[in-house]
Amino acid sequence: MSITRKGEPSTATDQHDPRRWWGLVVIALAQLMVVLDATIVNIALPSAQRDLGISDGDRQWVIAAYTLAFGGLLLLGGRIADLVGRKRTFVIGLIGFAGASALGGAATGSGMLFGARALQGVFAAVLAPSALSLLTTTFTDPRERGKAFGVYGALAGSGSAIGFIVGGLLTEYLDWRWCLYVNVPIAALAVFGAFALLHDRPGHTGARLDVPGVLLGCGGLVAIVYGFSEAEPRGWSDAYVLALFAVGVVLLTAFVWWQNRAPRPLLPLHVVRDRNRAGCFLTMALAVIGMFGLFLFMTYYLQVILAYSPVRTGLAFLPLTAAIIVGATQISARLLQHVAPRLLMAPGMVLAAGGMVLLTQLTVDSSYATEIMPALILMGLGMGLTFMPVFSTATAGVAPQDSGVTSATVNTAQQVGGSIGTALLNTIATTSTTAYVTAHLTDPARRAEVVREGTVHGYTVAIWWAAAVMLLAAVVAALMVTAKPPKHGTPATEPAAEPVR
Repeated sequence: MSITRKGEPSTATDQHDPRRWWGLVVIALAQLMVVLDATIVNIALPSAQRDLGISDGDRQWVIAAYTLAFGGLLLLGGRIADLVGRKRTFVIGLIGFAGASALGGAATGSGMLFGARALQGVFAAVLAPSALSLLTTTFTDPRERGKAFGVYGALAGSGSAIGFIVGGLLTEYLDWRWCLYVNVPIAALAVFGAFALLHDRPGHTGARLDVPGVLLGCGGLVAIVYGFSEAEPRGWSDAYVLALFAVGVVLLTAFVWWQNRAPRPLLPLHVVRDRNRAGCFLTMALAVIGMFGLFLFMTYYLQVILAYSPVRTGLAFLPLTAAIIVGATQISARLLQHVAPRLLMAPGMVLAAGGMVLLTQLTVDSSYATEIMPALILMGLGMGLTFMPVFSTATAGVAPQDSGVTSATVNTAQQVGGSIGTALLNTIATTSTTAYVTAHLTDPARRAEVVREGTVHGYTVAIWWAAAVMLLAAVVAALMVTAKPPKHGTPATEPAAEPVR
């Protein structure tokens, strides 16, 4: 039977609802849309830059505006889902995301595009936590939960790679604007499915939003994410970047202090004090640092060094995408009911690190079939093994009124990890490239060749660091995540406590 609040009748979110698997399709569509939008515009960026006259210094805002709003507002979005109701918030997020996407596709200037991307991030911050919390409260039986979270984990891990594929196809055969327009029909289909298939209990209308917590927590996250986005062009020692980090740390410290005292906290600290959840959050952040580094370097390597077209570059990520899906849905989802989560997460991270190590052998003329593809497959299997148990374990045992903010915390770890990975690893690569070119440029006639060699050298140095971060993720998962395998028939969510009056 389903778990409900005291005095509430069971709803159609019961595990015996025959339409729950169609509901999973709706949730998966929304999650795919949010995740792939972080990368779908990457390949389209050169075309958009030419059309709208965006300067090299400002082009980063096409990406940064989205990640900044998304990462900074996730906690707020998660708590809104808990207070207003997950289904209602889910639908609002879909409609808003579609509207922002249409606005971006119709952009006539850089400011309009940047604003639309920021608006996409705002609604993504509302949509992503409600999608994961709907999944958490719909699938409570461990056997079904494993399958559902296998699908969700596969999309979370492969969505960014799918973004490269779709972005390449749309840019080459239609127009860069369709990288944004494509969200409109997807969102419309998901809204229709949400009304027809998803069910949820009403939100906690008597509760109030923790306004000081919103200002401190979201302000701190925005400052941190913005700091990482500015560290790439400005440098890590830049006074402005250091000031952003300092402000972010101060605000987040004050946020933790306030959450211990707030009558209705934005993020109840028992959510992050739980050893298993904390281990999952940290594992996710570390894993994504390495994964986003891979996407960044492989995109440039394939297009700039090997001269692949946008479509061919996108298709080159297919083995990675397929391996993530197999790892999440066919391996992790089947094994999680029988083995402890860390026995999937730790080996998964070791496997992904092994794929990274293979990529450290890249040269200016490496073979895709024999040197790149095997590494992508190893990487994908490792990420698939890891992501599914991370999402399932992090959201297990959470009271329904905290499921939204818990889901938001998982997404925040993923988003902040991506920001760190992009900025940190790109800085390492750039520095290493400069040092290599300086040391090896003895003959001016070989300048172009040395620069190419230096660029690849920079990528491989950064990839070594990414591999080390993934091994650290394996250690964190092995030592911190001590949860046992879920038993069949044991609900994965706890009944909610009586609301505070």
